Amino acid sequence: MVLTGTYKRSLDQKNRIAIPKKLREQFSNEKIKNLYIIPGTETSLSLYSPETFNQLSDRLKEVTTNKSPFRNYLRLLYSRSEEVPLDQQGRIRIPDRLVNLASLKDELILIGVQDHAEIWNKSSWDSFLDSHQDDFDKLATEAFEE
Repeated sequence: MVLTGTYKRSLDQKNRIAIPKKLREQFSNEKIKNLYIIPGTETSLSLYSPETFNQLSDRLKEVTTNKSPFRNYLRLLYSRSEEVPLDQQGRIRIPDRLVNLASLKDELILIGVQDHAEIWNKSSWDSFLDSHQDDFDKLATEAFEE
């Protein structure tokens, strides 16, 4: 399961976003009924299937320390994470507090990022691309250095 692609979406008045069928299928071989929506980085939100959310939780358990920054990260992560059902049209409702956290407006960008998807405000995503697109070769080299 590898999530890929970029999808333009709209946030409706009830804070719902349609998850494209192709992306829903990438989340799981079976018909998926729920997703986990969690705070992401750089004012984005992340979407995980129940399976990958549990894998993320297991990885976090492995590195659990008693250091204050890690405890605070866990508090902030889990207190703002929520399981959201997919309706019959393949939409999820984003909780108000997460809409505000990510400064989501009418136009959104939904991207696949390996094991999860991210939801971005369109203007934030455009700024991210403007800031990082020219660095792609450098970032690729640095990411794969030993």
